Amino acid sequence: MLLEGSCHCQAVTFSVKSHHPYPFNRCYCSICRKTAGGGGYTINLSGDSRTLKVSGEEHITIYRALIKGERSTGERSFCKHCSSSLWLYDPEWPELVHPFASAIDTALPTPPRRTHMMLGSRAPWVEINAQFQDKCFDEYPDESLAEWHKRLGLER
Repeated sequence: MLLEGSCHCQAVTFSVKSHHPYPFNRCYCSICRKTAGGGGYTINLSGDSRTLKVSGEEHITIYRALIKGERSTGERSFCKHCSSSLWLYDPEWPELVHPFASAIDTALPTPPRRTHMMLGSRAPWVEINAQFQDKCFDEYPDESLAEWHKRLGLER
């Protein structure tokens, strides 16, 4: 599925092909929550980094978070004008790019269930709206974005 996205001010637009476009994985970690998750969590999708096409690249700034005192290899791209979070790229997994669902303009499919991860570091004011079939994890889930899509037969 081709995903098209943009920042709020439209200085940056992008597209990326994704075999895993269901916005199911809610991350409640402090990095995601503070950089992109106004509701207390953020949702990352998965895309093929080789297909990422960007217009307005000169308007992008990169943030690399500190994790336990060490600078993360993950690069969070955002618009330097409107601060919209766009995607996460980590050179440790060069074939992947993870656009934030909030930046995607393409209509996304509704997931049949969700995963709630990093609940051990969620803000105390955040309510977890987990449904019966959802999985919840204090840290990382037991399956990747690709494995979740494959298990449910949702790859595109």
